[in-house]
Amino acid sequence: MKYTIIKQEGLAKRARLETVHGSVETPVFMNVATAAAIKGGLSADDLRQIGTQIALCNTYHLHVRPGDETVYKLGGLHSFMRWDRPILTDSGGFQVFSLADLRKIKEEGVTFHSHIDGARIFMGPEESMRIQSHLASTIAMAFDECAPSHAERDYVERSVARTTRWLARCKAEMQRLNSLEETINKEQLLFGINQGAVYPDIRIDHAKQIAEMELDGYAVGGLAVGETHEEMYMILDEVVPHLPKDKPTYLMGVGTPQNILESVDRGIDFFDCVYPSRNGRHGNLYTSYGTVRIKNAKYALDPRPIEEGCSCPVCRAGYSRAYIRHLVRSQETLGLRMCVMHNLYFYNNLMTRIREALDNGTFSAFKKTMLDQLEGDGDPIDPA
Repeated sequence: MKYTIIKQEGLAKRARLETVHGSVETPVFMNVATAAAIKGGLSADDLRQIGTQIALCNTYHLHVRPGDETVYKLGGLHSFMRWDRPILTDSGGFQVFSLADLRKIKEEGVTFHSHIDGARIFMGPEESMRIQSHLASTIAMAFDECAPSHAERDYVERSVARTTRWLARCKAEMQRLNSLEETINKEQLLFGINQGAVYPDIRIDHAKQIAEMELDGYAVGGLAVGETHEEMYMILDEVVPHLPKDKPTYLMGVGTPQNILESVDRGIDFFDCVYPSRNGRHGNLYTSYGTVRIKNAKYALDPRPIEEGCSCPVCRAGYSRAYIRHLVRSQETLGLRMCVMHNLYFYNNLMTRIREALDNGTFSAFKKTMLDQLEGDGDPIDPA
């Protein structure tokens, strides 16, 4: 791995991460392919077409089905989903949070009950690393607990201490796995995760502890899970300065275009979120001038593309808002696919524009302009 900061504007970083599966230009948005596929019917070829640099897959879901052993026997995720660029796998740790009614946490790890059939699953740091090694992703995430953002301080302190102990076990197990003859990707990278809910002092102490562990990258987790945007930005302001400057930073599960602009300004490199695909499937389409809610009646006779000047395959082909509205209201699969494709292109292109602004030293002005424009309803404001 090689991480190079190319340009900086304040805390905002324009960088490049070189991996065994190719380079990633940052800041970057990772398109979420939970079960090795984008919800909305996009293939690996589609992802390449819309400028995707890196995909994110879900360790827990792939462990449940088709099973990480199956993926391993088929050559790992890159072979399985025909994707030749970097892949990041989460650790299963978020399911410790999201499946709260189906799990029990101990020092050894977490016992789950599958959300599919109720089958008992145990996952600890070693199990998570072994599953991710089977998946052969480019970047593996450490196994952690994502505590609720407003949990009691005493609980958060105990949870963070356990997450730190788990991180040491993850690092040792990954080093062992990467040394094995049968391991598919012997250059798999490990990112640690900062936790601490909305307690700045706990977050800072944890950042300092994990920074000493010499990991390949550092994520800020446990945000966008119930706290306000202001609380999230406050935590980033406090924590990011204590993470290693020469390693990539990743804000997990975030977020809106506005969140991304604000977080880039605070030193974040990597982002992921289900918003563009999920909102696309519900007919909410991102543009540089705000969100087009395509089901609205005012688009029934609108001949324009989703966004004038957009180079996504849908807008470039000239499909009208009226036609896409008809498809979505009719629950046609094609309509969902078009909406997801446009939204993911918008996010990928937003990151390209952010990188260009950083290259040109104009990010501050770009951020202000975009934040103002994104408050709109999807149409440019007529200066007249």
